[in-house]
Amino acid sequence: MQQPTISPKVLRLLVIFPNVMSYILLFGVVVYIRTNLEMLKVTDGLTTWLIIAAVLGPISLYTTFSIVKRIKNGTL
Repeated sequence: MQQPTISPKVLRLLVIFPNVMSYILLFGVVVYIRTNLEMLKVTDGLTTWLIIAAVLGPISLYTTFSIVKRIKNGTL
């Protein structure tokens, strides 16, 4: 029995879509911090949200770099 294969276009879409979603999430976190800055300072929640943004940013950038590198090499 033959294994079903996924077309390269669909595979790229499945790999790139979560990366795009991570940028949307990062943008949402930044907007949330900017719009609620005073409340976050008063409730001491600013540190938590800055840590989330500081972790999510480099992860998104590294994932994008990795995907671009794999596409250029022809692996993906």
